[in-house]
Amino acid sequence: MPKLKTRRAAAKRFRRSGSGKIMRRKAFKNHLLQHKSSGRKNRLSQKAVVVDADVPNIEGMMPYL
Repeated sequence: MPKLKTRRAAAKRFRRSGSGKIMRRKAFKNHLLQHKSSGRKNRLSQKAVVVDADVPNIEGMMPYL
């Protein structure tokens, strides 16, 4: 059986945590940051866990994750 390819776009966006969950970045931290509070920007800098419904789709895009 041939090796499976990883979707490179997904590989740049998702990581596996130490406990095995898939982590993602939060949205809204790219631009227009001057009117957002520093606390809000700090919260947006943290990683978030991917919803359980999306996990099979991501694992299909990244077979060796």
